[in-house]
Amino acid sequence: VLMRTEEQPHASDVVNYAPFTLLPSAVPRALFEQAYAVQQDFNLLVDAISQNKEFLEQTLASTIKVDEFTARLFGIYMQVLEEGLAQTVFLGINRSDYMFDCGLDGTAALRQIEINTIAASFGGLTSHTANVHRLVLKVLGKTEEASRLLLNNPAKGLAWGIAKAWELYGSPRAVVMFLVEEIQRNIFDQRCVENELWNRNIRVIRKRFRDVFEQGSLDASRRLYVDGQEVAVVYYREGYVPQNYDQQNWEARLLLERSRAVKCPDIATQLAGTKKVQQELSRPGTLEKLLPGRSEAIARMRATFAGLYSLDEGEEGDRIAATAIADPDRFVLKPQREGGGNNLYGEELRQVLEKIKDSPDRTSYILMDKIKPQPALNYLLRAHSPLQVSECISELGIFGVYVRQGQELVLNRAAGHLLRTKAVEHADGGVAAGVAVLDTPYLV
Repeated sequence: VLMRTEEQPHASDVVNYAPFTLLPSAVPRALFEQAYAVQQDFNLLVDAISQNKEFLEQTLASTIKVDEFTARLFGIYMQVLEEGLAQTVFLGINRSDYMFDCGLDGTAALRQIEINTIAASFGGLTSHTANVHRLVLKVLGKTEEASRLLLNNPAKGLAWGIAKAWELYGSPRAVVMFLVEEIQRNIFDQRCVENELWNRNIRVIRKRFRDVFEQGSLDASRRLYVDGQEVAVVYYREGYVPQNYDQQNWEARLLLERSRAVKCPDIATQLAGTKKVQQELSRPGTLEKLLPGRSEAIARMRATFAGLYSLDEGEEGDRIAATAIADPDRFVLKPQREGGGNNLYGEELRQVLEKIKDSPDRTSYILMDKIKPQPALNYLLRAHSPLQVSECISELGIFGVYVRQGQELVLNRAAGHLLRTKAVEHADGGVAAGVAVLDTPYLV
């Protein structure tokens, strides 16, 4: 369970362990099973949104006026649609994240934090984390408890989806391209998925946006070639924050989107994962429009929603902004960003809202009820950090994979889980952001 170090982020011969909890954390079995049971519904929903131009246009209309990053993604989306999609096979790898909200009566409820539709990470490392905790429990003489830890292999599940898309693309010589960051501290997480593909005799190449810009081209039928190799599947582990792009990288992204290659995700699916879309989904009637005739799936999804509120201009937005300024501890303010560490809480939330409450800039944020989980004690093992017992809270992610060919959904499944735990004093941030650590659920 490894990561490269901050000091030598390009070296694989100088590594450290990825941070993890000493002990597995207790997770209510009923909520864990509920999260798994609803994952295929969320896969269907993300896929439906990605095919609904009218919904994406209406929902993101206010955001793209004030958020340049979302606007640029949306511009590429419209350009590709106007040209006509060359892509016929669609692959979604997402991760739906939840926390356990503790009610006044002490009962816990599953509450969705967000869905990550691009570069959802740690499927690889978490495939090995349960073995670490199994060993720790055995060393402690808890063999019975060790035997209860669940098997979990998202790396295999994610690779299964990529392999299916590669197969449907229909060119045995074509490769899978991992689109990766300039600095790849989390390379071993990606290698777990990559090795699963090599085991299936599927060739994998690793390229950056810069390489695509310099070596990428499309032929007459819009097949994608990078460095002379035909690319069947582009698996993005990059491209989800504004810092990932300069002008060259935007041009490389457009080239990829125009191609026939299976993009994971294509740009429509990336837009489907924006916070603004999440907030719109919580409005009465929205799910029914997107998934007509699927009332049971809708009920399962809605049961996981936390309160979400629009800050669009107008009476409703004014009212909710005023409520949040008056009582900031009830809410979380979320910008349209992925990757952790972007959300605002408490006094900081109040200050930002005070500043933007009368400006159109507020429409680039959404407001969400703050979830209050029950803390538990654990040890967080981090390199170069003192070992001390901490009050911790956990976040459960369920990986989902789906493949669609034309209009036919050929694969739709949950592909494993990820538990991340952090000390209660850290409001926001994931493992890659250096706040949360890897964990294993112990079902109770």
